Amino acid sequence: MSDRPKTMPKAYYQYLQELQAVDFVLCELTLYLDTHPDDQQALAQFGQYQKRKHNLMAQFESAFGPLHEFGVSPISGNTWTWSQTPWPWQV
Repeated sequence: MSDRPKTMPKAYYQYLQELQAVDFVLCELTLYLDTHPDDQQALAQFGQYQKRKHNLMAQFESAFGPLHEFGVSPISGNTWTWSQTPWPWQV
């Protein structure tokens, strides 16, 4: 494994940026819903962003490999790809 970061395609960074934005919204909605559990509009938004995150993760993992190690990400073909760099936090 090289100490030098691997250069990834522009789409890799775009996916990560959008995932971070979606995670931010989900975090904020979680905090809001903790104090407003019956807000139907916020609940609907939360559901929409959950679906968006799921779709983004599936697209990212299909193109670039797993985002998570512990049983959340699918196996890519017949190879364990988690050990291949870069990991999302390395770029």
